[in-house]
Amino acid sequence: MKRDGATTSMWQHTCASFQPKNGWNKKELFDVLIIGGGITGLTTALLLQTEGKKCLLAEAGNIGFGATGGTTAHLSTMPDTSYHQIENDYGPEEAKAVAAATREAIDLIEGLIGKYQIDAHFAYEPGFMIAGDQQQADQLEAIVAAAARAGVVIHKTNEVPLPLSFTAACRFEFQAKLHPTKYLAGLAQAFEEAGGVVLQQCLVTDVERKDDYLAKTTLGDIHAKQMVYATHIPPGLNSFNMRCAAYRSYAQAFTLSQGTYPAGLVYDLNEPYNYYRSEIIDGRPYMIAGGFDHKAGQHDNEEMIFTRQEAFLRERFPVDAIAYRWSSQYYVPVDGLPYIGTAPAEDRIYVATGFNGDGMTMGTLAAKIICELISTGKSKYESLFRPSRIKPVAGLAAFVKENANAVKEFFKNRMSTEPLSSLAGLAPGSGRVVEWEGEKVALYKHESGKLSMLSPVCPHAKCFVHWNSAEQSWDCPCHGSRFAPNGALLTGPATEGLQQILLDDLEGD
Repeated sequence: MKRDGATTSMWQHTCASFQPKNGWNKKELFDVLIIGGGITGLTTALLLQTEGKKCLLAEAGNIGFGATGGTTAHLSTMPDTSYHQIENDYGPEEAKAVAAATREAIDLIEGLIGKYQIDAHFAYEPGFMIAGDQQQADQLEAIVAAAARAGVVIHKTNEVPLPLSFTAACRFEFQAKLHPTKYLAGLAQAFEEAGGVVLQQCLVTDVERKDDYLAKTTLGDIHAKQMVYATHIPPGLNSFNMRCAAYRSYAQAFTLSQGTYPAGLVYDLNEPYNYYRSEIIDGRPYMIAGGFDHKAGQHDNEEMIFTRQEAFLRERFPVDAIAYRWSSQYYVPVDGLPYIGTAPAEDRIYVATGFNGDGMTMGTLAAKIICELISTGKSKYESLFRPSRIKPVAGLAAFVKENANAVKEFFKNRMSTEPLSSLAGLAPGSGRVVEWEGEKVALYKHESGKLSMLSPVCPHAKCFVHWNSAEQSWDCPCHGSRFAPNGALLTGPATEGLQQILLDDLEGD
């Protein structure tokens, strides 16, 4: 199973690629076109198809190519935006609604696994949150109290199933974990068995609205009455570019030289926070650790992050060997909650984005809400997660901060290129934005030594891309679009790749 980067997650390595079987009648008018083959898109497609809608799912890569193939697959009722913050920004009733919604999402995952007999390693485990000092302990006190008021089964504890030092800790019940790509494969198979159509390597390039929707794709035109963008963030220039900020998180799976692999999902309160769990793959146990997050496209050396993370882990665990290491992307909403439902100024297009670090839970919740809106015209969570909502108290500070950062990156990268003469030391398999004959060039040096040239301008909002040394990709620091070394589009919101510079390739030293 391929993914949107050079590193390999343990999930893509241990799950066969999905091969669609159902044919596609290009003349057929579908009830719903779902764009995106991750947990949001596949869950939405399956729910709608089994309710009698004729659905087609279009995935630009392959099933699991995006964020779901790179998750650590924590299923939690304790979202990244704490209930204490939700109470302050939205109110106590809204906090209770978020707790109920996340609980329903995990229940839905368990129900689908049982109904379709999906071997996805689903298991309930307790969650733990630890404070490393007194300031964090005070923060934890507020988190626990608000979570309890919201309805989470939570209490303080002196026992944590990991050899980590802490000042205070809490335990929250009925959390869960699973194998995400096996789950996706099971959803895709169930969707096809229900009569749905899956198209892979099918990039939607444009959408025209007449009586119905006409989606232009790399495989041909798709006709549909309604559409769902389950693409991590909706494509193109839109308000979500200003309301969601792209971040990358780093994960490593490793074996232990001694001791047990504890049950439980563990999170600390550092900024950025670290998170841990275990998994058994082909009979062998692994620990999984994630963290070291940063704004996408805004780090000088992503490869070094893995080195720092490994040193951090070896100081705390008896690490035998690192088996896998990978990174993935997520979008942080400026006002703390995802945007799920009818797209602004639309009545038959639905979106789901801004899941923060809770993609598995919130992606499933998004599918449930969108299915209800399409099938019945309403959902009890419609108002809370409405994409067109405006929450100035909750989101103003973050809105100003994140968009000022995007403007800064837009101009900074226009003044920080290197002259072409510096390329003698450019290592094979690496890239850099340089100055060549008065023009900015995104230059990639192949393992053979050949140099390839691209425009460094992201086609989405004209920011300059940055070379990601870990994932071997060109990443946009403004809104998170990502491109392969040859400029091909990996992930949006851009809808096309980087422009090739039509010159003979330069030969490197």
